[in-house]
Amino acid sequence: MASKFGRREFISKSAKIGVSAVLGKHLISGLADSPLAALAKDGADIAVITGTDYAAMTAKAVELLGGIGRFVPKNARVVLLPNVQSKNPGTFTKPEILRAVIKMCKNAGAKEIACLSLLTQQHWDGTGLAQVVQEEGIVLKLISSEAANFRTVPIAGGSVLTEAKITNELYNYDLFINMPITKDHAGNKFTGTMKNLMGLNSRDHNRANFHKPNWTTDPAAIEHLDKCIADLNTAVKPTLNIVDATEIIRTNGPMGPGELIKPLKVIAGVDRVAIDTTCASILGLKGEELTQIKKAYEKKLGEIDLTKVKIQEVKV
Repeated sequence: MASKFGRREFISKSAKIGVSAVLGKHLISGLADSPLAALAKDGADIAVITGTDYAAMTAKAVELLGGIGRFVPKNARVVLLPNVQSKNPGTFTKPEILRAVIKMCKNAGAKEIACLSLLTQQHWDGTGLAQVVQEEGIVLKLISSEAANFRTVPIAGGSVLTEAKITNELYNYDLFINMPITKDHAGNKFTGTMKNLMGLNSRDHNRANFHKPNWTTDPAAIEHLDKCIADLNTAVKPTLNIVDATEIIRTNGPMGPGELIKPLKVIAGVDRVAIDTTCASILGLKGEELTQIKKAYEKKLGEIDLTKVKIQEVKV
């Protein structure tokens, strides 16, 4: 089921539920905490699962982190953010991975599960993700671009951004699971957990602030985009990241079509910097050479040195 949120509905809902509920303390608190603190001492910091059964791989990845119950308490309201930017192969989160996450959240006793999107029903239909949403009986909330649908979130100490414009619907949930696909990008050559959060920020704000002229070729403009991504990630902290690295494009991203490679991996964890450093290596890149990852590390959003991270790799 898809529902569309406009200005009138937002104003009505805000009046009913009050300001404190809209603020969503769970999502914007604890940004200074260690991103690994939520994990069990004997669990993996990052799980890297290789195989061909994408659902089983997703379940195994979360199991190695300590199980879904470590992230999703009973009666929690859970919001998911898969990537549906394009329907070309290797550009969107696999439906099997989305279904696996939904099933795990249900098994954990989640009270409500929803997907948020700033994109259209056609994007969801074209990727096959809409069918999963319908069959699993969860809600798809399509957010229109009206300014009233977004909350200004200050960014303290931002390199280039002073504020973000995050969809208000996010703050009606207890926790947020980030579900990107890692792939090539036309400008900075990398999409991962951190860039996926642009899918929560107003598209008008993204266009006006993130992309300078010649953002695919001008090194200064590319660096600016990377800094914006790092700044944005100080405004929202996912509870868990589950990354599709099964079939991905390494050219002509993020929309494709591009050269398709098949690492056949699902990667999960809390630490966005460590995960993106891991994903960058799959694309033949070094995390310490990517500005968005370096800046996020400097902002203490995670660990860039993978020798300091417990990575568990399993084939299923």
